[in-house]
Amino acid sequence: MTISPAHDLAVETPSPAQTPEQADISLLRRFEPVLRFTRGEQFFPMDVDRYVGDSSLWMQRPGYAPLCLVPEGALTSDLLARFNYARPEAVYFLKFIDPLNLAELAAYEVRRVGRGILSRHAEDVFHAGLGRLARVGYLSRFVDALFTLSLLARGNVPGDTAAAAARAYAQLQSEAESYRYYGRVLRRDGWVILQYWFFYAFNNWRSGFFGVNDHEADWEMITLYLDEPQSGDVRPEWVAYASHDASGDDLRRRWDDPEVFKMGEHPVVFTGAGSHASYFSPGEYMAELEIHFLRPLSRLVEWLQHRWRKARDEVYSESGPAAAGDVAPESGLPDEPGAALDIFRVPFVDFARGDGVTIGPEQPKAWAEPVLLEPLPGWAANYRGLWGLYARDPIAGENAPAGPLYNRDGTLRCAWYDPLGWAGLDKLPPPHLALARLSERVAAIKERRVASLAAITAKSAELTELGVEIAALYEHPHLLPEALAHQEHVEALSVELTRLRQQVESDVEVLDALEQHRAALAIGARGPLRAHIRRAHRPATASERRRNRIAELWAATSIGGLLLGVVLLALFSPRHVVAGLSLLLTGFVFIEAGFRRQMGKLVSSITILLALIAAGVILYEFFWQLIVVAVVLIGIYLTWENLRELV
Repeated sequence: MTISPAHDLAVETPSPAQTPEQADISLLRRFEPVLRFTRGEQFFPMDVDRYVGDSSLWMQRPGYAPLCLVPEGALTSDLLARFNYARPEAVYFLKFIDPLNLAELAAYEVRRVGRGILSRHAEDVFHAGLGRLARVGYLSRFVDALFTLSLLARGNVPGDTAAAAARAYAQLQSEAESYRYYGRVLRRDGWVILQYWFFYAFNNWRSGFFGVNDHEADWEMITLYLDEPQSGDVRPEWVAYASHDASGDDLRRRWDDPEVFKMGEHPVVFTGAGSHASYFSPGEYMAELEIHFLRPLSRLVEWLQHRWRKARDEVYSESGPAAAGDVAPESGLPDEPGAALDIFRVPFVDFARGDGVTIGPEQPKAWAEPVLLEPLPGWAANYRGLWGLYARDPIAGENAPAGPLYNRDGTLRCAWYDPLGWAGLDKLPPPHLALARLSERVAAIKERRVASLAAITAKSAELTELGVEIAALYEHPHLLPEALAHQEHVEALSVELTRLRQQVESDVEVLDALEQHRAALAIGARGPLRAHIRRAHRPATASERRRNRIAELWAATSIGGLLLGVVLLALFSPRHVVAGLSLLLTGFVFIEAGFRRQMGKLVSSITILLALIAAGVILYEFFWQLIVVAVVLIGIYLTWENLRELV
């Protein structure tokens, strides 16, 4: 079926003859999503019961070895809900699979590679294309190297675990192929909210697609926000896709936004390979992992980059804002990810190409009957532990996630308890209530304006009365303390009057804007599609993906090459380490700029830097002479101005 761009749809609500549970399922199925995966994806949304049945339950206490509480084959969802989790200091977790032994891993790899050789275009063969390191700068690659080395020291999921999980999941699917989501229907503040939760047996982003992490289990989610006017029909207004740790306005798009692909009434979700993050458009997305202890440096670098771009644009205004990277010309949004990556974050590519398996209505692979999360199942409400292996990773990336209700630390997820606030919709009423809410706001501001005008009249009269009284008191020295006390009151009253007058004038302008907006709403105007977005996550463009193999080879070897160069200098020319390192770094910088087609920017930046250095040298060498010249010039200027006034 052809994917159509977004457009308004109005559908009837389920028949009153249905039970509430049937009505919710009917509504979920009417708008259930179509998930499009990337070629090479090995894990798809599955039943929780099947996963739990093949898992064991463990407990990890500080200072003790992990303890198996319920072995594989004996665990069920009901037991998971009823188990006594009596030790709050312990971490409870499920374990889905044990790593393969050497012979099993070798046999699995031979079969996998054989499939790739025999069928280069099969849906289970992934090709990365342009290497992720060729898409980012040298400093980002250096931080990435440190992150890779950190896996040797911190907890991580063994690489052969992903292969074992893929084999186990394929075995489950061969026994009974099934694809399922867990649904939730809420009604809050006039909105009808549909949540679709997807459970995956494994996240193999790192081992399968060169991403950030691997971990057992993965919970992902998208949400639809429907308007339900009094006529009884429902109309989709917004859709929000969970994407890594993002939240707020940037997560959502309006239903009629062309960026929201749909098949009929069903939104199309482009799912990240291995990571299972959700995207509106197909493509390859630059993702950045923030290292928490480097966050202050990250914020400082962001500020310095902004100031540097602004200064450079002022000097080289002919280059335009697009060259400076401040504004993306296709969207007009400031500072989009990918335009200026943070060197203190680890860069990765999330492949959401949509060229693999497709699951959804009217697709070869269809959804099984959804399971409602309202009323809440016991396994979701009572089990706060991790849904997979606890790798004891201090930055938590390799630890399994908790369930749909909870974060890893046992606290409630914002997406669960506040689905409107999670997507930034808590400040917007549904369209059928917008005019009424706007009218209420207009009435409140008018009432405030009337009260302010009355307060201004009263306070102005009081101020003039006090002024007359103060003038009389100053004529009698023995009443000076009273006069000074009144003077303080007058000053405070003057400040309050100024504030009230500013408020009245501001209210006039606000009322005018609200009236214009009310008139637009009355005729059905919708307003800008993307005014709410601050950092839109967009896939890499074709030009950004075009790099030659030499550039990719350079990106892959540059960090190691620099380290090797430093070692050679230290061994064979220790007396010239500083000069040699300077030449080495200069060469690397120019090679990097050449491959990234930024030689012009590099030359202009070096020119400005050299000018600043030269100015600093001059200031240092001739500091007192410059001070004397400055003082003389200031004296001449002031004398001239005073004489000109006399003339």
